[in-house]
Amino acid sequence: MQVQVVENVLKLNDEIAAINRQTLRSAGVFTVDLIGAPGCGKTALIEATLQRLKGRLRCAVIVGDLATQRDADRMARYCDQVVQINTGKGCHLEANHVRQALSRIDLSRVDILFIENVGNLICPVGFDLGQDVKVGMFAVSGGDDKAAKHPFLVCESAVLLLSKTDLLPHIPFDLELFERDIRQLNPKVPLLRLSPVSGEGMDQWVQWLADQPAASSRTVPYPVSR
Repeated sequence: MQVQVVENVLKLNDEIAAINRQTLRSAGVFTVDLIGAPGCGKTALIEATLQRLKGRLRCAVIVGDLATQRDADRMARYCDQVVQINTGKGCHLEANHVRQALSRIDLSRVDILFIENVGNLICPVGFDLGQDVKVGMFAVSGGDDKAAKHPFLVCESAVLLLSKTDLLPHIPFDLELFERDIRQLNPKVPLLRLSPVSGEGMDQWVQWLADQPAASSRTVPYPVSR
């Protein structure tokens, strides 16, 4: 019976996700599901990304968290369409959460939607939200073994981010091991090293977003630093 219950929950989630995907694509919105552990820097990344995309792409953000709206308050300084979803004891967002949030967003004024999932490297990977891509985020501060320990995130991400690279001189982190683990799991996935603090890799991240087919026809060229 337990297996049947789990199958029913996932089936319902996938049905709602399909509705979300149709809604978003009909509106011409490119949607990113950002997945990473607590403290890996997801909020800081989106803040910095919103600032760089201003005047190029119109953005909206759905923020998933267990409690508080602190992350949403931070992002609201740079984006006028931010919705906070508190999941309580839930360890991930589900398609229905996103469906409810979409009712509070004017999609006619959005080119790209960021979904900041609840801080977790495991549960969010298994739930379709209706996104175009999943983006997996690791941090130098989290240790160089995290890619190998979380293979499903590595395999399902359209791009992988290694954040907080400004800490590399100060924290033991075997970059070669980290990258080798990723290549064994997903040889072709792009891996971007970045730091919202120092700015390293941010141009490349923003350009990756702008180059996606759903966004590239609407974006204004970005002056990438050389």
